Amino acid sequence: MDDITFVPALSYRDPKGALDWLAAAFGFELTMAIDGPDGDASQGHYEMSFEGRGRIMIGGEWNEWMRSPASGDGTTTGSIHVDVSRDIDAHCERARAAGATIVAEPSDQFYGDRTYRCTDLEGHHWSFSMHVRDVSREEAEAAINTPIFATVWP
Repeated sequence: MDDITFVPALSYRDPKGALDWLAAAFGFELTMAIDGPDGDASQGHYEMSFEGRGRIMIGGEWNEWMRSPASGDGTTTGSIHVDVSRDIDAHCERARAAGATIVAEPSDQFYGDRTYRCTDLEGHHWSFSMHVRDVSREEAEAAINTPIFATVWP
């Protein structure tokens, strides 16, 4: 697995159901499962990866400040981005077939990736992208008519 520094964590009302759905919709793989005491999934800890890369923690609503967007007004303060290595359009269709709400269809971006965005069954926001062409920083700056600062450019 990658040398990971940042690991996002999402809370779900039904974390075990989320594990199954994330596998079916996005192709995530379960890499760790620690069930909560007496089978209480809200107290469990689960981790998933994608194509053997990355890590995301999945858990329940284990206290008053860890809630699924579905348990509130649907607002979320973040999103998760995932790099896909092949056939982003098929990945989008798989997510759609599993019940994801596609909020932006796959489209080519000025920086060389093809990207789509969706929400999962509890309202978490996701974006998925696949690199489709190399773009110089100068080309990207010209496409958006603004300078870009980047310590590393793809």
